[in-house]
Amino acid sequence: MDLVQQFAHYNSSLSHLLNNYTTQLTYGQIYTQIQQQVGENAFISNLTKIEKLWASWYIYMNNDVLATGLLFFITHEVMYFGRCLPWFIIDRIPYFNKWKLQPTKIPTDEEQWECFKSVIKQHFIVEAIPIWLFHPLCQTLNISVEVPFPNWKTQLVQVAIFFFFEDLWHYTFHRLFHVGWFYKNIHKIHHRYSAPFGLAAEYAHPAEVAALGVGTVGFPILYAWLGTKYSQIPPIHLFTITVWIVLRLFQAVDSHSGYDFPWSLNKFFPLWAGAEHHDEHHHYFIGNYASSFRYWDSWFSTECGTLAKLRREKNIKQKAENGFKKNN
Repeated sequence: MDLVQQFAHYNSSLSHLLNNYTTQLTYGQIYTQIQQQVGENAFISNLTKIEKLWASWYIYMNNDVLATGLLFFITHEVMYFGRCLPWFIIDRIPYFNKWKLQPTKIPTDEEQWECFKSVIKQHFIVEAIPIWLFHPLCQTLNISVEVPFPNWKTQLVQVAIFFFFEDLWHYTFHRLFHVGWFYKNIHKIHHRYSAPFGLAAEYAHPAEVAALGVGTVGFPILYAWLGTKYSQIPPIHLFTITVWIVLRLFQAVDSHSGYDFPWSLNKFFPLWAGAEHHDEHHHYFIGNYASSFRYWDSWFSTECGTLAKLRREKNIKQKAENGFKKNN
């Protein structure tokens, strides 16, 4: 398929802009051809650089199923291990120990290596296979892959919705995984490290990876399905889902980092859980089940740690005093 046909297949608004080519162009050459039309065509001129790079990728791949599958897998690997790398380096610099939540438990190179081997195996076995089913799902649910992307306000609201509901999903299943059989046979693997580190974010039993992964991918799918039923719901773009997954990856890695800095997000946004919240979960092996926010554990009285215990005791005492006053 020549480039014009590829443009027509991907986005009819671009199809007339390029000449026919008899040889296969590289990804970079396709992007260059699109870029050369800036100033000559209003549609292309209004595209952002990211939108042009996105379009070039789908045109270059010439197979939407393969393009979406590889996009998801490569993005996941690059972003996950790329976000783990700074924490790996920080663990090797004694200066940062002052912000380490459990400073006497720095992961060794052997622990990091064993964790890496387990995680990369999970990525290829548990996560890579379902990825290839995602593009047919996009077609069924009208999840767009075309350019331009939705406006940033729409994307921001959608990502916020996913963060809220995914955290409830994570809280529910994480709490379930601490019950009897589920902990012994599934979740205990993740608690191998009582002092977590970035790479351990996805160190878990395949069943746990799959169950919690449903929350990450499932809510965008549910949102898209609702969009097919109710026209008032703004459509969702695959780019938005990709951004959401990247942000969720960053959150997972950071919450397992084991560091709480003065500039950490939870210092400016108190509802944010952060590494301190999850580090206590690994330290005490119970409580603090939510991943992104603190309010689920607060509402359901499952916070852990010394301060959380004092707050619960204070609330119990206050309720008892209020009950005594009411009875008298």
